[in-house]
Parts: sequence; C-alpha cells; structure tokens
Amino acid sequence: MTIHFPFQNTYSALPANFFARVAPTPVAAPRLIKLNRPLAVQLGLDPDLLSTAEGAEILAGKRLPDGADPIAMAYAGHQFGHFVPQLGDGRAILLGEVIDKDGVRRDIQLKGSGPTPFSRRGDGRAALGPVLREYIVSEAMFALGIPTTRSLAAVVTGEPVMRETALPGAVLTRVAASHIRVGTFQFFAARGDTDGVGALADHVIARHYPELKEAAQPYHALLAGVVARQASLVARWLLVGFIHGVMNTDNSSISGETIDYGPCAFLDAYNPAQVFSSIDEMGRYAYANQPRIALWNLTRLAECLLPLFDSEQEKAIEQAQVILGEFPEKFTTTYQAGLRAKVGLFTARDGDEALIQDLLDAMARNAADFTLTFRHLGEAASGDAADARAQFTDPAAFDEWAGRWRARLALEQQTPAERKAAMGAVNPAFIPRNHRIEAVIAAAVNSDDYTPFEELLTVLAKPFEDQPQFAAYADPPLPEQMVTQTFCGT
Repeated sequence: MTIHFPFQNTYSALPANFFARVAPTPVAAPRLIKLNRPLAVQLGLDPDLLSTAEGAEILAGKRLPDGADPIAMAYAGHQFGHFVPQLGDGRAILLGEVIDKDGVRRDIQLKGSGPTPFSRRGDGRAALGPVLREYIVSEAMFALGIPTTRSLAAVVTGEPVMRETALPGAVLTRVAASHIRVGTFQFFAARGDTDGVGALADHVIARHYPELKEAAQPYHALLAGVVARQASLVARWLLVGFIHGVMNTDNSSISGETIDYGPCAFLDAYNPAQVFSSIDEMGRYAYANQPRIALWNLTRLAECLLPLFDSEQEKAIEQAQVILGEFPEKFTTTYQAGLRAKVGLFTARDGDEALIQDLLDAMARNAADFTLTFRHLGEAASGDAADARAQFTDPAAFDEWAGRWRARLALEQQTPAERKAAMGAVNPAFIPRNHRIEAVIAAAVNSDDYTPFEELLTVLAKPFEDQPQFAAYADPPLPEQMVTQTFCGT
C-alpha cells in the first residue's frame, strides 16, 4: 500500500543556499493520536490511509511519501530585538507542497522530526506538550476566522525527549500557505545577497501576491501587501485577546498567517500589559505592544527590500517609509471596526472610539474577563446585564458605562434580536483557555489520556455557539487554576 501525496516542490527549486536537503530522522514506534480529517480532505489526501500504521510512519517522519523533497529552510531573525544572522528550521522539515481543493498552494511540514544543519546543538525533536498546544491553538484560531497555520496531525514517537526531565516525544504535521518569514529575507540581506533577496521576493509575489506581478513597482507593492496583511492580522489577534508571546522576525509570516505557537496565550482578565511568555521579561511582546512590534518587524523587512526599490538608498528609504506609514491607519481601521462590532454598533459615529476605550479601561480596572464581558454584552444590549455586570469587581463601573452605551445603541436601526445575533457572531463564547490547555497536556503526558484533548477540540471547533453541554469550558480559571507563565516549545 502506498500513500500518495501530490507533491510539488517549488521552494526546493530555488537556489541551493535557500535551504538544506535533509531527511527526517526515523523514530521507534510512531502512533497517531490525532488526524485532522477535514483538513486532510481539503488537501486532497485520503484520511483513511493516513490513519493506518503506514500513515503514522509518514506523519512521524519514519517513512517518506512518494514525491517528497525534504528540506530545512534557511532564515535569520531578530530575537527579542537582537539579530541572529543564521537560524533556520532546527527541528522542522518541509516535505513538499500540495494544491488544495480551493487551488491554494500549501506547505506540509513536520515539526519535531529530527536535527537539521540549523539545529544549533538542539536535538531537533519536540515534546508532546508543545505539539498539543500548537494543535489546539492553531485550530482554534482557524475556527475563530483568524489567518493561521493549521495542524494536520499529531503523532507520538515512542521515544523520550530530554528537557528538564524526560518527556514523551511527538511530531506535529503543520500546514501553511508557506513558511517564508521576515527572517527569510533577513538571511540574504545580512549577507549582502541582493540577488537572493530578489529571487525570494519574486517567489513570494508569484506564490502569495500574484496580482502584483504586473504592478509598476512590484517590490513596493509587495511590501505594501505584507503591511496590509500584518496590520489586519494583529488587529484580529487583539479582538480575541490573543498574545503571540514571541513576535520575533523569524516568527512573522510573509503570507499574513499566524505562525509558531510557542508561549502563546489568551487573556483571561483584560490587562493591556499582560505577558505570559516566561522569556519575555521586559514585556516586549505584551498584549498591547503587538501592533508596535508588528510595525517594527515590517520595518526590518523594508530594510531588506531597499536595494530592490532604488539604487539611491535615500530615495529607497523615503519610498519604504511612505509604505510603512500606512500601517497605523490599516491597523486602526480593522481594529476599530472590530471593536464596534463587538459592542453591537453597525455604524461609525464621533465618540465611538472613546466610548469603547472607556469600557476597556473599566475592564482593566475591574479585572473583567475579556471574552465573557464581550460575549455577555449581547444579552446586556437586550436588557439582561446580570452576566456582564458579574465580570466586574465593581459592577457599578459597568452600569455607568452601560447607560452611555445604550444611549448610543438607540441611534442604530437594528432590532435587539438582530444586534444580539450579530454580536454573537463576533464575540466567541469559547477560547483556548490557558488552564484548559495545561490540563489537556497533563492528562496526555502523565496518563496517556487524550479524552480531554479531543473534548477541548470539539468545543473550540464551534467557538461562537453556546454549546450548553460544554458550558464549563467558557468559565475563567479559578485562582488555583490560573496560568501565569507559558513556555517556548523547544
């Protein structure tokens, strides 16, 4: 029996310095613990065959499917502001690309599949916990409608990995529009390889921005396209309370997808300065800092593209600055439109931004749960404010704001039922709560029990539905359940 992947390999057709050819390292006893069957079908793959023992071997890297051309991609990156000229895929191997049912080219990559020339003394392996975290959060982000890499499968390897202690090893099969990052451009720019930057830019335009091929200034248009996608992406993160946790340039996707779910987390109580990542000691990647960091990362991309803009550096810098200058407005447009929708406003009026900011300020002062406050505003708009008030340590703070909010709602034409339905469609009831993820990981690692994992995935697949049978999954953590730190998955 042969499992066929209809691979194409456009990235491995680029110059040899773009990657290293390396095969996954076989593992002892791969066992499939989760296959994303709908995604497999979308990719043109047979989920029944992938669920076999041979399928598990392919998804663990023990066996290569026909047509694979496995490579580890080269890239550089700013890590917490410090430039590292060579990073690259240290524990990930790109098997190839497939064209999905919608005609979109998608990478299929194994994470945790063994060492590569970019491993930097690492073992190239992944522990089970980070694999489950990425599977859960990436699929939750997809269900929330936020551009993201996807998870096709999770496999345990039958081998331990050594971190602070021995942990079960695992491999994640990740699917992405591509794995090209800001750091990929930096890899060539840092070496003065303008030809490499140009070849990469041409590849990105052909793959992600084909409409720009005929633009008068395609490289300028490329930067503008990436700016627009990143501005929209980060705005949408903030609207669901998501904190990436490690927004290094090597974790900033050129396609505009969320990539690399390491120490990521979702807000419980609203706090714009919230940090979960154990390595973000200075709060560089705090919740409210994410738009500023996105622009910082895009500025690093612009620096790489300068030689393609104009032979005169000053002129090239001026041109790049104009494009980068579009980021704040693009971010604000998406963010403010999203906030208006979250509070049930269908039109924009003077004073709306201040009104919504007053709510956020009151939430911050009163430790209000971010997700539940907005979810319960739907009922509050119809007069039942009990659940919304209950999120505030001082419910009177909500009452004062709600009076002004209802006066503003009265200027809209929608019926209460229309407003509640619209608010319910943008304010999720369920997010991947940090304490729920930790409980799933503990059950899997300590007891080989994946029932909590499966149940959490079931809940998160329908985040905007009430799901009364799973109502407890909407609850914030009890004090003893609170997660204050999350960790990188290396």
